[in-house]
Amino acid sequence: MKILFCGLGGIGQRHLRNLRQLLGDELQVHAYRVRGQRIKLRDNLTVDEGADLERDYAIVVHHDLAEALAEKPAAAFICNPNSLHVPVALECVRAGVPVFMEKPLASDLAGIDQLLAEVEQRRLPFHVGYNFRFHPGLQRLKALLESGFFGRVLSVRSEIGEYLPNWHRYEDYRQMYAARADQGGGVVLSQIHEMDLIYWFFGLPRSIVTHGGQLSHLEIDVEDTASSLMRCDGAMGSFPILLHQDYLQRPPVRCFKIVGDAGYAEIDLLANRLRVYGAEGELSEENDFPGFVRNDMFLAQTRHFLDCVNGSATPQVSLHDGLQSLRLALAALRSLKEGREVALSEVNVHG
Repeated sequence: MKILFCGLGGIGQRHLRNLRQLLGDELQVHAYRVRGQRIKLRDNLTVDEGADLERDYAIVVHHDLAEALAEKPAAAFICNPNSLHVPVALECVRAGVPVFMEKPLASDLAGIDQLLAEVEQRRLPFHVGYNFRFHPGLQRLKALLESGFFGRVLSVRSEIGEYLPNWHRYEDYRQMYAARADQGGGVVLSQIHEMDLIYWFFGLPRSIVTHGGQLSHLEIDVEDTASSLMRCDGAMGSFPILLHQDYLQRPPVRCFKIVGDAGYAEIDLLANRLRVYGAEGELSEENDFPGFVRNDMFLAQTRHFLDCVNGSATPQVSLHDGLQSLRLALAALRSLKEGREVALSEVNVHG
């Protein structure tokens, strides 16, 4: 199976390792490369010294995207900086190639209406890489919500914080996409997974107000802190959602909490620990998901995408879904810049 990679940094190489695990010798790797960095990474993002990425995976390298697409790959994995996603995706889709695109879709809405139209016209599989939808603890939370366990939802809290220089020890954090405005960095877009979870669980909030900015000593030109208050008025009722994101916390934290009038649940996504409580505060369920490791959700996501390519499944996270989390992130950034509450209706592909 011939797979084209556009971007082979940390996340691109994770997908590459998982495809090799799933497809074995059937995998033929082509890559459209600009930087041509040849370091090979392990699952824990340490460098495999003495290894050579292109040699070890027998990668056929292309420096021209049209040339790469002429090889007629079965699918493309777009893992370059998000500011470059849409132009590359458009070329892949126009060539009739199914796309797996890393999150977020982009750093703005330019060209996304055109991408939506091209994907719809060609009816191609297009999956956005929100791997936390494949986490068993979050899937359980989703099932509890859908069962009505919480009763009326009263509030939601989510927090993610991790010290940016510790993300990729193999590179200067100041050069990472997450640290650079010109590559679509900043904590709001780089830590967008939680916004996708909010959309997946509750639908799109009505409005958002965000405070924060570049508050620390980090040598970056993007926001390192964002605290957002969202207003939800949907099928589950009216309630607030509080989301905090930062590049600063040591040790890191990643948690999600749902408060209802009939129950409460909290999940620690670093410890993989879910606790569920009944209306009187009694512990009704606890699960540490023994045997689960972080890469399991990436593997499950990749299996699902291969099923989409083979025609036996439809994307769980469509291009339209990916657009909604991007709209929420861009509304947060607009609020941060303009110092006001921003309605989600203000942020769409037509304006």
